[in-house]
Order: sequence, then structure tokens, then C-alpha cells
Amino acid sequence: MTSSIREWLNLGVRWFHVFAAIMWVGQTYYFTWLDGQFGRLEKKVGADGVAPQVWMVHSGGFYAVAKQKSLGVPAGQVRWFRWEALMTWLSGMVLLFLVYYSSAGLIDADVTNITQATGIAIGLAVLAGGWLIYDLAARSVLAKSEALFAGFGLIAIAATSWGLAHVLSGRAAYIHVGAMLGTIMTANVWLRILPSQRKMIAAAAAGNPFDASLSAQAKLRSKHNTFMAVPVVFIMISNHFPVGTYGNSYAWEILVALVPVGWVAAKLIREA
Repeated sequence: MTSSIREWLNLGVRWFHVFAAIMWVGQTYYFTWLDGQFGRLEKKVGADGVAPQVWMVHSGGFYAVAKQKSLGVPAGQVRWFRWEALMTWLSGMVLLFLVYYSSAGLIDADVTNITQATGIAIGLAVLAGGWLIYDLAARSVLAKSEALFAGFGLIAIAATSWGLAHVLSGRAAYIHVGAMLGTIMTANVWLRILPSQRKMIAAAAAGNPFDASLSAQAKLRSKHNTFMAVPVVFIMISNHFPVGTYGNSYAWEILVALVPVGWVAAKLIREA
């Protein structure tokens, strides 16, 4: 493959990746914002008992959205939002192979002396291991406390960042932390949120009550995704600023310090 073809392939996949991420993150924040609006409105409902609606204006029209407790249309008419997440992750993995696994960008001899194959194995293990550890934590007592879970998450990210900074190049270490978070977000959608939604729709279509824990778990995972999205976007653009990020002598510490900053930003966006 010539350098010109490789560059155009890199650009094309990156373009696709960024656009898919915009669609995914945008609809994730929209629905979590909408859910927050209903949460506040439902607390105010009392005297008249009327189901709350969220009114919006966009592109020359008014939109009234109401949260339903039952399915009023055939299951086939329910709109799903799932492909944005998968397309973002798949294009991200293609970029990972193009930029790092099939080039010299993964390993830095000044950091450690390992083979390309070992570096790839470490990178893929971090993606899979990050999801497994997160998923276990999200189903444990840790998830009952937002502060406790956030503390655990920050420690886990710090340990991963420190470890990768000592085996991969600075740029590769950064992007693998982002890829790990992106993998967790995508697995949340496809392995936890969508299965819960399928069960909810099947129960509602049959006229049966659905398990409230299903919607609660899907809502929790979606909430976690909104908090991971901001640090992931920061890592995506950090490639262009090596002096302040992965090329800095405090590279992994800077990354870890900016994660809670991203969480605060996410919280402000969610509650706006």
C-alpha cells in the first residue's frame, strides 16, 4: 500500500468515525437530557395528575414529547438508535489497526523494548479487560453509590493510563485509554441496553408488565456513557497537541486529571 493510498484511507475512515461519533453522542445526550427533564417534571405533577410533556421548538416547528408507560403502537414502529454506536466503534478499530497495529506508532524503544505483536496483544487485552472489569463493577454494590463508582472508575483509569504509559508509545497509550472507554460505551449499548429494551418491548407488546429493573439498568448504562463521552472526545483530539498531552513528561497524569473535568462538563450538559 502506497503512502498516498494509506493517507486517504486513514482520512476517509477518520471522517466516517468522527461523523458516526457525532450522531451517537448527540442522540445519547439528547435522550439522557430528555429523561432528566421528565424526572424533574414528574416531581411537580400532583394536583391535576396530567402526564408531563417536554415542549421544544426546532426548524420551524413545535414538538411535544411525552414519556409513555405502555406501548401504544406495534413493536415494528418503535424507532431504535443503535447503529451509530457500532459504526463508531468499528471505524475506530479500523483506525487503530491502520495507525498503530500496522505501523510503527505503537511502540517506542525509549519507553520499553517489546515486539509489535506484544504491543498489539496488550492493546487488545486492555479493550477486552476494561469492559469486563467495568461490567462487573456496574453490576456490583459499587454502582449503588455514584460517588463510590466514580472513585473506582478514576482509580481504574489512572492504573490503566500509568501501565500503558510504561509499555506503549505516549500517543498509543492515550488512544488506547480512549479506545477502552469507547469499547465500554459500545458494549453497554449492544450487550446491556439493547437486550433490556428488547425485553421491555416484547413485554409491552404482549400486554404484560415489564421488569422495572430492566429500564433502570439500561438508564444507568446510558448515563455512564454520557460521562465517558467527554473524556473520549478529548483523547480523540489530543493527537494534535502532543506538547500538552501525550508528549508531555506528565502525560498520563494530565490524562487522568482531565477525566474528572470531563465528568463535570458532562454533568453540566446533562442537567442544562
